[in-house]
Amino acid sequence: MRFLHQTTTPAALFVLAAVFVGACGAGNGSSTVPISATTGVQAISGQTVTLVTHDSFWVSEGTLREFTAESGVEVEVQRLGDTGQLVASAILTSGDPLGDVLYGVDNTFLQRALDADLFTPYESPALTGVPASLILDPGHRVTPIDFGDVCVNYWIDAFDDDLPEPSGLADLVDPAYSGMLAVQNPETSSPGMAFLLATIAEYGDGWEEYWSALRHNDVSVTTGWEDAYYGEFIAGGGDRPIVVSYASSPPAEVIYADPPVDSPPTAVLTDTCFRQVEFAGILAGTENRAASEALVDFLLSPTFQEDIPLNMFVFPALEAATLPDEFVDFVKLPDNPHVLDPAMIEANRNDWTERWTDLVLR
Repeated sequence: MRFLHQTTTPAALFVLAAVFVGACGAGNGSSTVPISATTGVQAISGQTVTLVTHDSFWVSEGTLREFTAESGVEVEVQRLGDTGQLVASAILTSGDPLGDVLYGVDNTFLQRALDADLFTPYESPALTGVPASLILDPGHRVTPIDFGDVCVNYWIDAFDDDLPEPSGLADLVDPAYSGMLAVQNPETSSPGMAFLLATIAEYGDGWEEYWSALRHNDVSVTTGWEDAYYGEFIAGGGDRPIVVSYASSPPAEVIYADPPVDSPPTAVLTDTCFRQVEFAGILAGTENRAASEALVDFLLSPTFQEDIPLNMFVFPALEAATLPDEFVDFVKLPDNPHVLDPAMIEANRNDWTERWTDLVLR
């Protein structure tokens, strides 16, 4: 998911997914490009659209070729770094875009992109299959494609009757869990930022007091996800049994286990999760409007949506999309994840991260 990208999203972290899914194929064989009567295959066949995205974008071999086979439109993928770099590049080239469709802006950067008028509105007919909770722009300048939850994970065997696993954010400042938590810096890490936002959503103005308590409880801060998960956390040989990661981390532990395991050694604290939603939008100034609409429709098709989990380790926005068994058996999503209004995030991001740095690192 997306879903969600610092330098790191589940796609970057579990890049070997390409090996696993290469033999899986894509979709269910049904038509996946709901091209409207006004768009028409004949009107767009032979065109090429450029999909501008982040470095963590990955799909199975053949997925985009299926779009081409049905629409006649070739897709070129241009990767522009992490989500922040992607949005910054799009803003710098606003009006003379680097491509036609941008995929990968999430709700933590959404307002910045909307304020810069990067997108031209388009309401895909496929949105009827997407939960209203994921549609954050009523003007349909962007279309939700996937979502992912950043959550506290823990190593199951590190806890027992004498020290039960934590149950939520409040337990993480309990002295009983001193020296156990690894987090990421919100200025350099997407999950780090998401976890900071989760604490702000939970505690409001009391978030600073909460982070002061985490610091006094010997929280470890790393630059990025990989340093935390495969450095400080037990999964990578570290000694800390609690880490900020993703709701999709437990199925990844099963998929990549060597030797194989029947169940993940990690679990998720669902009360700690912050939901990241990734969007696609047609860039203002595109010369391929109709073909861009068809591509956005395809991104919400079963073929693309069902290809998302095992490639980018986020969740499809389309409710009817079939999930892989590992995501059914080993993922528990929160009923009420933490969320914040994108406008609120944009208005306060710099102040929050500067204050966090003063509280935690100095």
